[in-house]
Amino acid sequence: MSLKQDFQPPRGLFSPRKHKSKIGKMVVLAVLVLFVGIGLLLLSSGSSPELEARETPVVVAAPAPPSVPDSAPPSVPDFAPPEPVREEIKSTVPSGASITSLLGDYFTAQEIYHLNRQSRDIFPFTKICAGQPYRISTLDGQFNSFIYEIDAEEELVISRDADQVAMERQPIIYDVTTDLVQGTIETSLFEAIADSGEEPELAFVIADIFGWDINFILDLRVGDSFLVLVEKRFRDGKPAGYGHVLAAEFINQNKTFKAIRFEDGKQKVSFYNEKGENLRKAFLKAPLSFTRISSGYTMRRLHPITKVYKPHPAIDYAAPTGTPVKAIGDGTVIAKGYSKGNGNYLKIRHSNGYVSMYLHLHGFARKIARNRRVSQGQVIAYVGTTGLSTGPHLDFRMTRYGKPINPLRIKAPAAKSVSEELLPEFKSLAAPLLARLDKKRNSTHLAKLELPQADSTAEQSD
Repeated sequence: MSLKQDFQPPRGLFSPRKHKSKIGKMVVLAVLVLFVGIGLLLLSSGSSPELEARETPVVVAAPAPPSVPDSAPPSVPDFAPPEPVREEIKSTVPSGASITSLLGDYFTAQEIYHLNRQSRDIFPFTKICAGQPYRISTLDGQFNSFIYEIDAEEELVISRDADQVAMERQPIIYDVTTDLVQGTIETSLFEAIADSGEEPELAFVIADIFGWDINFILDLRVGDSFLVLVEKRFRDGKPAGYGHVLAAEFINQNKTFKAIRFEDGKQKVSFYNEKGENLRKAFLKAPLSFTRISSGYTMRRLHPITKVYKPHPAIDYAAPTGTPVKAIGDGTVIAKGYSKGNGNYLKIRHSNGYVSMYLHLHGFARKIARNRRVSQGQVIAYVGTTGLSTGPHLDFRMTRYGKPINPLRIKAPAAKSVSEELLPEFKSLAAPLLARLDKKRNSTHLAKLELPQADSTAEQSD
């Protein structure tokens, strides 16, 4: 082999030029593959929420709430708890009921025992009377309160707050208005009251006010008239009886009697005339408000049963059985019992040697006993027909220092007048009240005077 022959190494192994070109192509190819791979990787990453690019959230402000006045109450959230369910039971105490039968469903026997002891100094449960109204209220079925009406003025309240039970007497709250009531006697005071649209109890009030000066059994005449300025009570919008009579006027047989309610210092409230003189006397005119006299005072009367003439130093008042009998004056019970002739009877000793006697009674008022003090006008017994009696009536008698006297002829002294110290206050109170009575009376009188003229005008127009 000649030297001029070129050495030909195997192609592709030892040729440097071609080797470099192949490496360059491989590098370019690798770079392209790398970019393609990265591109594919980026494209495939769009479906992955973990690798998803996030934009900065845009905060949108909530609309401002409407302006609310400062005085407006805050709105109640939707999640407020439900209102407690309040229920109330209204009824009257049944006959024979006890505090256990009334509250046994709400208190244990031990709690009732403690309530009974607690009541002794407030209002003993033994004084709860059949027929009186009561109310029981509950919250979500649990006891809340028990309210018992003691009388028209007060009520007993038992209430529970958590584990604490309270008991107290409270005044009954009324809505009160004042009204002028007017009437004329045609047959009786009861009829006149009914004709004016009022309740019968107002007749008893009027009789009690003027009962020292007017005998409503004997003295009434057709044409007598009355004016009363009285409080009218309302509960829950419904009439609830009468309150105080503030002033009154009664014209009996053309004689005018006036009365103004006034409390003279620490003295008991009483009625006085326009001069400040007390209407209250030592004795009432009669121990009954309304009835009729069936037999008068006489020293010779034929007894309807024995048929023997004998003295009857008494006034017999015919009245239905059960009619209340009142003490004619303050005093002390000196006798209470039964005899064949007098039936059930009472004797009361008064001051200045007077004694009053009440015979043929059906029964006695509660707590009336010998040596017991009684007040004027207090109910002491009830009309009956016990003993030698032909029918229900009250045999009423009086003696002074042991001698019989006619009750209808007693001129009892008046109680104390308004004190000098409080007389200006009394007159200041009385003036506007009497002015209202005068205005009402004068307007009524004027209307009566104009009535005939109106009738004559009507006749002329016909």
